[in-house]
Amino acid sequence: MKKRAVLSLLVILLVWFAPMAAPAADNILVGISKIVAHPALDALEQGVQDGIKEKFPQAVFDLQNANGELSTAASIAQKFKAEQVSLAVGIATPTAQALVGAIKDRPVLFCAVTDPEGAGLVASVHKGEKYVTGTSDMTPVKEQIALLNRIKPIKKLGHVYCSNEANAVTLAAIARQVCKEMGIIFIETTVTNSAEVKQAVQTIASRVDGIYLSNDNTIFSALGAVTEVAMKYGIPVMSADPSSAVDNDVLAAWGFDYYKMGEKTGHIAADILKGASPVDIPTVYMTDPSDVDILLNMDVAKKLGLSFPDDIKATANKIIENGKLTEPLKK
Repeated sequence: MKKRAVLSLLVILLVWFAPMAAPAADNILVGISKIVAHPALDALEQGVQDGIKEKFPQAVFDLQNANGELSTAASIAQKFKAEQVSLAVGIATPTAQALVGAIKDRPVLFCAVTDPEGAGLVASVHKGEKYVTGTSDMTPVKEQIALLNRIKPIKKLGHVYCSNEANAVTLAAIARQVCKEMGIIFIETTVTNSAEVKQAVQTIASRVDGIYLSNDNTIFSALGAVTEVAMKYGIPVMSADPSSAVDNDVLAAWGFDYYKMGEKTGHIAADILKGASPVDIPTVYMTDPSDVDILLNMDVAKKLGLSFPDDIKATANKIIENGKLTEPLKK
C-alpha cells in the first residue's frame, strides 16, 4: 500500500510540474482581442498572426474588436474561455486585463501594454506568471516632449487622454512630472470614449501652444478630431504613434514599429505553443533602434510656420512632404 501511495504521489507531481503540452498544429485556435481598431493596433494584430504562422502555419485565429467598450472586452474574454482557445492575446491594456481576469487555465499574452505591473497583469516585469507574459510599449515620454519643445518652444502643453485606460493614466502622470521638470505648464483633460475627444481638445485648445498624445487607443482612434481642432488653432501635435500619424496632421511622431512588436508577441506565443512556460519569459521591451519610428510632417510644419532642426531631420525614418510619405532611413 505504501509503495502504491508513493507511486501515486510521484505521478501527481510529474503531472503538476510537467511542461505545458504543445497542441498539434492543426488544432491550434488563437483568440486575439484588441480594444479598438486603428492603424497601430491593426498592425499589432497582423504582426501577432504572422509571428505565430512562422512556426504554426495551420493556426486558426478568432479576431475580435471591443470597439472601445470594457463590457465588450469582458464578453470577448468569456467567448475565448468558452471556445477553449489554445492561447489568447490581448492587444492593449483593457483587453489584456479582461482576458487575464477570465482565463485561468491556459496561456494569455498581453501585447503593447505600457505598464504590465501597474495593470495587475504580472507581479514583476522580470518574469512571467504561470500563464501570463507579453510585450510592453512603454514610450519615451520625456524625449518626445523634449523633441516637440525643440521644434517649437512650449510654455503650456495640452494633453488629452482616456481615464478608462490604465496605460494612458500612467503616461499622463509621467508627462505631468516631465513638464514640471522642464518648467512647462501642463494642461490636461480626460475622456471616457472616442466620441468625447473633439470636445475635450476644444476645451483646452485656446490655452495651450502644443499638444502631446501618449499611447492611448481611445485618442488614437479619434486622432483626426484632435488634429482638426489643433490645426484650426495653429497648435502642433506630438504623437507617440507614427502609424496613425501618417494619415493625420500630426507635426511629429516618435514611437514603435507596431507590426514588429506584434510579430515579436507572435514569436513568444509560438514558443509557448511549442511548450515554453510563460513564467520563464519576462516582459519583453522593444529596445533595438530598428524597432522605433520617427515621423516628421513637412507639410504640417509649413502650415504652422515651423521648421525642423537638421539633426532631427537626420534621425527621421519617415518624412511626409508634398503629401507623400518617404522613408529615407528605412532599415
